[in-house]
Amino acid sequence: MYVDHPLLRRQAVEERAYQVTIAASCLERSTLVVLPTGMGKTVIAALVIAETLKRKGGKVLFLAPTKPLVEQHATYLKDVLLAGDVAVFTGEKPPEDRELEWRTCKVVCSTPQVIENDLRQKRIALDEVSLVVFDEAHRAVGEYAYVDVATAYRERGGLVLGITASPGSQAEKILEVCGNLGISGVEIRTEFDPDVSPYVHGIEVEKVFVEVPEQTARARDLLRSVLDEQVASLRNLGYLRDRPRPTTKDLLAVGRQVREALDSGRKSGPTFRAATVQALAMKVNHAIELVETQGTEALRNYVGRLGEGDSRANRTFLKHPKVAEALALAASEGAEHPKIRKAAWKVREQFIKKPDSRVIVFTHYRDMATVMERELTRLPGIKPVRFVGQATRGEDVGLTQKEQVDILGKFRTGEYNVVVATAVAEEGLDVPQVDLVVFYEPVPSEIRTIQRRGRTGRRYAGRVAVLVTKDTRDMAYLYSARRKEAKMHAELDRLRRELRQKIFVGTPGGETFVAASPKGRIEGLRKMEAKKDEPPKPRKPGQAELTDFSRA
Repeated sequence: MYVDHPLLRRQAVEERAYQVTIAASCLERSTLVVLPTGMGKTVIAALVIAETLKRKGGKVLFLAPTKPLVEQHATYLKDVLLAGDVAVFTGEKPPEDRELEWRTCKVVCSTPQVIENDLRQKRIALDEVSLVVFDEAHRAVGEYAYVDVATAYRERGGLVLGITASPGSQAEKILEVCGNLGISGVEIRTEFDPDVSPYVHGIEVEKVFVEVPEQTARARDLLRSVLDEQVASLRNLGYLRDRPRPTTKDLLAVGRQVREALDSGRKSGPTFRAATVQALAMKVNHAIELVETQGTEALRNYVGRLGEGDSRANRTFLKHPKVAEALALAASEGAEHPKIRKAAWKVREQFIKKPDSRVIVFTHYRDMATVMERELTRLPGIKPVRFVGQATRGEDVGLTQKEQVDILGKFRTGEYNVVVATAVAEEGLDVPQVDLVVFYEPVPSEIRTIQRRGRTGRRYAGRVAVLVTKDTRDMAYLYSARRKEAKMHAELDRLRRELRQKIFVGTPGGETFVAASPKGRIEGLRKMEAKKDEPPKPRKPGQAELTDFSRA
């Protein structure tokens, strides 16, 4: 089924009950929509834009934080809307061209800074704007340009739509965003809500466990002994005495304490010594993570970069005899990490089953993205490409925004069939539906885990393979993300209840309340199924009417 609307191309927008319901709510009041990655926030925006233009005419302003996102949204709106030209405003477009297009186009997609500047220079006015859409709306705090644009628009009294996947878990933060944008309602959904779950396709998640190779384990043990030495030194200097087994977080806290002492003028010998020891401890700690969970090539590349620096901690690290011995073991034959072969085989296995597959391999580090691209290139039928951010780090040149968009276009057409990506592909950019997502390592963030996983299972069932090295921090990250994700779903239910006391909050499934427990969710689904056979209830006076959002 597709949405039928005079300002939407025929069969351009699939009809999903929760999207139509949320769009109807957004037409009644200015609303913040919170949906996970892949659940169609931009589709809801298109529905609201089409109906707003039909009812009120005027203009629609669609704001997004970056140029690639602006161009992505503009391309989508051009594909689905029948509302004339869609203008794209970025800093690269001359002001006189923007001024002309503002007068002639009904829909304008822009970065907020450009609109802020054009308003200040009085090149444009918001008098004719009927709707402003704020993508990544959680950014509307402090001095970010969203706040100034929303303040200027509030005088117009028009409709506001904020969309985000990451609103934060505190009601106060969400209310701050709502206040800054002039929003009076919130719609929050998760994939477990009864009006959403029918559209969520199954995702098979497989955990692939590997053992640390013998040479790698010996190298790791040597590095651990070096780390123990640095922790003992820090304790002698008065730090970490209440931490029997210090974590990375604890070491970072020591760094902050030392910097505060130096900034306050306490530049004693012990403080300088603590600064060097803490820096050395962090380097050793990072080396342990690389050798345990990434691979020896990543470790060698890291050590090579340290050799280019000239800090005391770098020199001490490289000259330490146990570090030298660990590096020699890492360089020995057969010491490469088994994850590399496992990841390559998972990708190869997918293409044996389905030759026209699309696959994403996520790696935390650029070095491993390079390694995996090289290894996958050797396999028949696999055309991989490395996908990283814009920053250039030494000889590692980043991708421009244009290059990123070009790669994703070639991924859609099949010129590339595997993208080996760092975190840059986890959110924002329009990555197509894929058949398999490979996590080279677990990530401790529940948001990043959901974003990675959400690249599959959008239009049809998908697979996820998570590579986990036994008895390493991989295990801790895996269970940490799982705990945080379970807590997040419970927090979103709590958040809806808290916000309901201060602001309008839409209820999933119309009148069906969804409890935080699985039992409550199952009961909610039963109620939704039962309500399908009920005759429609008469519309209340003043309730939003989407007369043209009908089935085609």
